Amino acid sequence: MAYQAVMEIQILLLFLLFVLPSCICSSPLQDPELVVEDVQKSINASRRNLAFLSCGTGNPIDDCWRCDPSWEKNRKRLADCSIGFGKHAIGGRDGKIYVVTDPGDHPVNPKPGTLRYGVIQEEPLWIIFKRDMVIKLKQELMMNSFKTIDGRGASVHIAGGPCITIQFVTNIIIHGINIHDCKRGGNAYVRDSPTHYGWRTLSDGDGVSIFGGSHVWVDHCSLSNCRDGLIDAIHGSTAITISNNYMTHHNKVMLLGHSDTFSRDKNMQVTIAFNHFGEGLVQRMPRCRHGYFHVVNNDYTQWKMYAIGGSAAPTINSQGNRFLAPNDHTFKEVTKRENAGESKWKNWNWRSTGDLMLNGAFFRASGAGASSSYARASSLAAKPSSLVSSITASAGSLRCRKGSRC
Repeated sequence: MAYQAVMEIQILLLFLLFVLPSCICSSPLQDPELVVEDVQKSINASRRNLAFLSCGTGNPIDDCWRCDPSWEKNRKRLADCSIGFGKHAIGGRDGKIYVVTDPGDHPVNPKPGTLRYGVIQEEPLWIIFKRDMVIKLKQELMMNSFKTIDGRGASVHIAGGPCITIQFVTNIIIHGINIHDCKRGGNAYVRDSPTHYGWRTLSDGDGVSIFGGSHVWVDHCSLSNCRDGLIDAIHGSTAITISNNYMTHHNKVMLLGHSDTFSRDKNMQVTIAFNHFGEGLVQRMPRCRHGYFHVVNNDYTQWKMYAIGGSAAPTINSQGNRFLAPNDHTFKEVTKRENAGESKWKNWNWRSTGDLMLNGAFFRASGAGASSSYARASSLAAKPSSLVSSITASAGSLRCRKGSRC
């Protein structure tokens, strides 16, 4: 009962911090610069106060495993904690533990103990890291099916070279990794299994590139400053959950859908939940094409152009998010339609329910509005937007240490 009382007090404080400032923003007596500064301070203060809570935050993923002080002995429990469209991604749950001991890399003949050697194996593997390390890949990391990359217990950075490619494979979990400063690779041979390597043309330079992949879960990663997208999913990819990530300092954050003419993406289903879209972001959080997208309980504390956009008639279901608009009056709108006039996009199914709009943010809804039209874009029950601070307080890679709660 005492714990419940504490949680109720926290919810009341969150209401006072974030709902009341949204009302003040409309007052002509307030300096808009000072108002948004106050809101940012409140958000940051609440994050500091709530981040110490590792479980009982209302975040269903974290509450599933982070309360366990013996998490390092029960690592594979994580595979049962996913939600949304990627909830059936089991990664390497049914395989052995593989320990990365060597941060080195060879694209064609990787050594045992390196990350690349682990991810190309045919059998399921749950991949962990012996110590802190920075891995500068020489070419794209071509993953094989049924693999988990689990960075808990170490500070792991994949940075400074090409990064992760999930191409025509299934059941992938990427958790607890720092992915940043990713570069283009290609025009080189790269191994993707113990028995095959092939010639790769130039890659885009994404942090995580999902190309024709399915049952993929990217959770608790920190991503920034890549050449192209932080996480892109194209070419018939589906059954994806992107959750609990902290994204910063990037232009085109997330592209979901290959092109306006690539109709195979009409079956794409992606859940974007509990992420913190932070400082230095410009656009595409995400940019969607064709498919069905559930954007739920995320915290948008910065964008410079727009937050959620799309083309080719995607269905976008935005629920329980918190949107803090920039001071620039040109970019208060959360949404942006591309490559279509209003006569076309007015029929696209985009809705906002329970979203909290701050500093003049607004979401331009469209479509018929019938609940049935969003059935394929609904993947979990949204929490109230007033709880976004506690739900996203620990977004990004975690500093987990053995013998204590993560």
